[in-house]
Parts: sequence; C-alpha cells; structure tokens
Amino acid sequence: MPTDPRLIIGLDLPSIDAARAMVERLGASVSAYKVGLTLLARPGGVAFAHELRAAGKSVFQDWKLHDIGAQVEGAARAVAEGGCDLLTVHAHPQVMRGAVKGRDAAGTGTKLLAVTVLTSLSDADLTEIGYGYTAGDLVERRVRQALDCGVDGVVSSPLEAARARSIATEAGRPDFLIVTPGVRPAGADKGDQQRVATPAEALGAGATHLVVARPVVGVADPAAAAAAIVAGMAGAA
Repeated sequence: MPTDPRLIIGLDLPSIDAARAMVERLGASVSAYKVGLTLLARPGGVAFAHELRAAGKSVFQDWKLHDIGAQVEGAARAVAEGGCDLLTVHAHPQVMRGAVKGRDAAGTGTKLLAVTVLTSLSDADLTEIGYGYTAGDLVERRVRQALDCGVDGVVSSPLEAARARSIATEAGRPDFLIVTPGVRPAGADKGDQQRVATPAEALGAGATHLVVARPVVGVADPAAAAAAIVAGMAGAA
C-alpha cells in the first residue's frame, strides 16, 4: 500500500498492546507514528517507542515538555540519547532554550518541535485562561520566539500554518517544520478539536507533516483510512 512520510499516525490508544496491534494492522501503509503521554506514561511506554524505531518507523515522542529550563534540558537530552525523531516542548522561550541545549548535548538527530497553541483551544478558551491574544496572534508570537530559540519547527493548527510558513520563510528558514494536528478528512467528526482542516488544506497552507489519530485508529479499517488520506495528500504542495 502507498505511504507518505508526511503522515504521522497518532497512537492515541488506551494500552501498549492496543497500539502494537494497530501498528501491525497498518503494516507498511504507515511509516511514522506519534506516541503521546497516555502510552509514554505506562510501564514500557518509552521502550515501545524505541521498538517502533528499531522496526524502521519514524517516531514522534509527544512529551510536550514544560518545566524550568534545567529540567527540560535534562529531559530533552535523555529523550534524544534514547533515540527519537521528533520531540515536543511547549513554546516558552526558557523551555525551548533548555531543550535545544539538552538536544545539542546529546549529539543526535532529534528534531525539536515547539507546541504553540493546543488545537483543542478556541479564542474563548484563551481568554478564560488569561491570554490577551487570539489563537492566531499567539501562534505568530510563539513561532517568532521558536525561530529565535533555534528549535527545528512548531506544532500549530492547520489554520495558522500559512502564517507560520510565511514567518519562517521571512526568517530564512525554509527547512522549518510545521506539524499540524487537528487534521480531519472531509466529513470526519471534529472530536475535541476546535481548529481543523482537511489534509490537502493543511499541506497547501504550508504544513510539512500531518498528525492524524482518530480518523485512522478509531475506524473499522484503519489501513484503508490511512490509504485514503495518503491519496488525498498526493496532489497537495
């Protein structure tokens, strides 16, 4: 079955056994996976992420690290030394600088992604939290800070991907990664996501990678669902 390295399937499942079974069902149709906190926090969760990588898969460990700089530095170094393709941290300058320092000390090829604004948050949610920004404005601010701190890319919703790409291009960073969760095939249920787009729309806006979970792992035929998304990506920029 065709695959596309830009498609990252989120293994948002309740157990490592369920995640392992899903990987077996998807087989060669998927080459990249996201392992999030639900699995990473379980006994053997990190070992499972390493198992995927040993099997030739690209692995995105979605830790969303957020602590004082020294703690993030140590954690980022530990994750990078263990073997990881993509690692997330929150897009706060102190956090990002600590992560870059730790990753660089590890001397590995781990790419750091800064999480700008969670795709489950709306403008009203940000007001409730206490931010004086809309989602779009806050993403823009954090993209600029991420570029200044030297991380490799950001995680943002598809709706902010175009502006993020423009800012990165202006900064002379055409290699800057823009990873977009909140991607839903046309007609799919949004779930708890607020800022969503189709795969073709996200790629057309400047995303480099798409993260898709429930529209694949939550359906009766996940391999067919993944193949349909890959087909929809084929004509995108």
